[in-house]
Amino acid sequence: MAKLILSLNHTFLSEYQLDKERITIGRRPANDIHIDNLAVSGEHAAIIKMGNDFYLEDLDSTNGTLINTKATKKHLLQQGDLVELGKYQLKYINNVVLNNTGMVNSGEMGFETPMMIRPQETKAMAIKPLPVAPVVPISTHGNAASSVQVASSNVAEPMLAGRIQVLNGASVGRELVLNKALTTLGKTGVQVAVITKRPNGYFITHVEGQVFPIVKGASIGAQAFALSDHDVIELAGVKMEFYFGKS
Repeated sequence: MAKLILSLNHTFLSEYQLDKERITIGRRPANDIHIDNLAVSGEHAAIIKMGNDFYLEDLDSTNGTLINTKATKKHLLQQGDLVELGKYQLKYINNVVLNNTGMVNSGEMGFETPMMIRPQETKAMAIKPLPVAPVVPISTHGNAASSVQVASSNVAEPMLAGRIQVLNGASVGRELVLNKALTTLGKTGVQVAVITKRPNGYFITHVEGQVFPIVKGASIGAQAFALSDHDVIELAGVKMEFYFGKS
């Protein structure tokens, strides 16, 4: 189910399920998401559900609403969008199509406390048979033609899937294949991030915690960060290497 994660200066405060057709955000206690701060208007913004989509609409607030650092009046929320109202942040996470939720414990992934993982179930892609290599005759110095099989040049290469491998701790070397559209990693209440699989690659986005995840020795900030082969991720005290391998 879709939800908003409320934080202040990137410190987790609460989370709200988007389980109504219209959810209001504002300073008045009657709002579904109550933010008691003078920078937030009485009724500041609303989340409106349309089918499986959620739109955020600014309700002519005094200080406006930022989404991914840009002022907006109405916006179709996308996975990982960061809504800012004054010093408060609301991170949009949509798990509406998830079919299962699991916990990977320290014995499996090498985390000192349980690591939360929510992989998105996606429909398996139909496997198409590879084209049959054509048989062509080859003459050998006047002898009868013999037949050899020539490999077709358009044979598909194996698809590469993103993976992460734990680099430290008791379970160093453990791997996780990122073959789902969405995987949430981290320690609840400490640091949480989401790795999303998109047509143009894998992206990691900060969700919860005062400190942003570190990739290649530098903070990724609040926006989605594109991962490259062999990037080292530091999250909740755990170092992981992201790389591509055969799915």
